[in-house]
Amino acid sequence: MAAGAAGLGLSTTAGASSAAVPYEEYHDEYENVVDVVEAGADNTGTESITPVLEDLRADDTLFVFPEGRYYMDEQFRYTGFENIGFVGDGATLVPADYHAFDGPQFRLFRLGVTYNPGSRLRFEGFEVDQTAPDTGIRAIEAYVSDRLEVRDITVRGQHDSGTWGPGLFNITDPDGTGLVERFRAPDGGAWVENTPNAGQRWRGPIGIEANQNAGTLEFKHCWLGGFPNNGLYAAGSEGQIVVSGGLYRNSNGANIRVGGANSVIQWPTVEVDESRPEDRSQRGIRIEKGRDIEIYGALVDITSPMPTSHAISVMNTCEKARIKNTEVRIRGSSVNHGIVLSPDSGETTIADTSISHETAGGYPLWIRDSDRSDRILAEHLTISGRSGDASGFRDGIRCERDNCRFSHISVTQEGRDGTERNAIVNTGADLTVYKSELRASQYPYLDVGTDALVRDSDLESTGGEEAVCLYASSENPTFKKNRLAGGIRDLGASGVTTWENTIE
Repeated sequence: MAAGAAGLGLSTTAGASSAAVPYEEYHDEYENVVDVVEAGADNTGTESITPVLEDLRADDTLFVFPEGRYYMDEQFRYTGFENIGFVGDGATLVPADYHAFDGPQFRLFRLGVTYNPGSRLRFEGFEVDQTAPDTGIRAIEAYVSDRLEVRDITVRGQHDSGTWGPGLFNITDPDGTGLVERFRAPDGGAWVENTPNAGQRWRGPIGIEANQNAGTLEFKHCWLGGFPNNGLYAAGSEGQIVVSGGLYRNSNGANIRVGGANSVIQWPTVEVDESRPEDRSQRGIRIEKGRDIEIYGALVDITSPMPTSHAISVMNTCEKARIKNTEVRIRGSSVNHGIVLSPDSGETTIADTSISHETAGGYPLWIRDSDRSDRILAEHLTISGRSGDASGFRDGIRCERDNCRFSHISVTQEGRDGTERNAIVNTGADLTVYKSELRASQYPYLDVGTDALVRDSDLESTGGEEAVCLYASSENPTFKKNRLAGGIRDLGASGVTTWENTIE
């Protein structure tokens, strides 16, 4: 038995009674199993359990917390372990408020550090009651090299202490794996200026943080409310991040912010339906600092848009991205954009995706001006909705980059309250539009770029304008086998080629 275990309620796995101790399916993984109440921990919420945990510290041990309330007023720190677990059976952790907690280490459990991580860690089955005023805590911070399993952690109450957010997880070894499943903090966090820690931090807490991950780390069916400094923030390292399902709502910065190599964001729901006075940008999904990042099956629903609160942002540091089978819905009285590709972002594919855009103005798809020529492909993309033209943002697709291809897309931009909107505006070179349907209250296709090709497509203005408008700066545009209702308005373009189009 590990040192310090004797006489403190620890038993060997062989001696543990399955009737007396829950989680028996885990017992074979540990040399020792301890019931912390039998070992002296108070489960009435009266006395801090941290001193008892310090006395019980032992490797290769599963610590079981029976039903009750466990008060903590200082962190429990354990690093360099091989295999430990903490499991709750109807257990509630009760952190002291900001004034009574032994800061500045505002954590309940610090398990592993960057320079001395643990190897295998299980943490499961706890509620965290931070409903008291001026209370908010990092429930768990974990650095693990081999295997991390965190499940069924629910944080009750808004994090209003102004300290670190409820969870931080990192896998330190490239071959290590981690799963954080059903980690829930639905009540979010207060801006730091509205807490007793005002002036000591920027913005306030992050919901879940994983910015030093080297391995494979999955967040499955998690739920985060509005935090002031991002919801799930898992960018900035080389490891793979997987987001599977879950609900992410109303965070400032971004609700899901992911980087890394071969990371995947699959089937999450992101909702922004509330903005606080301090909120400045509430992006749905932001991908960055990585390559081969995929967004699949996501729903991003924004009804309280703030300027620059794009539904999906592909940032400059994202080398390659794929967005597939995703639905974006944006409604509201402010200007906002749907999917935005930053100038230095790499090759990007958008497929089998729909964007419903009904705001005061904005671009449902904005491919920003760039010196890069990595291919941008949109196929089987549907863009719809009635929006305005505030701030001059009046195009369904704003294509400012070279080497873009739109295949089998449908864009309808009829405009709100008589607004004149365009379906596609191209300012780049070598654009191809193939087998697509374009409808707009002004022009379905407007070109000021170079060497564009539109073929086998159907273009019609619902406002009685021509199907195509070519400005004088447009060079060598080609139109083949299209239906062009109203024809082409040519304002001095050079090298125009038309072939077998139907003009109505």
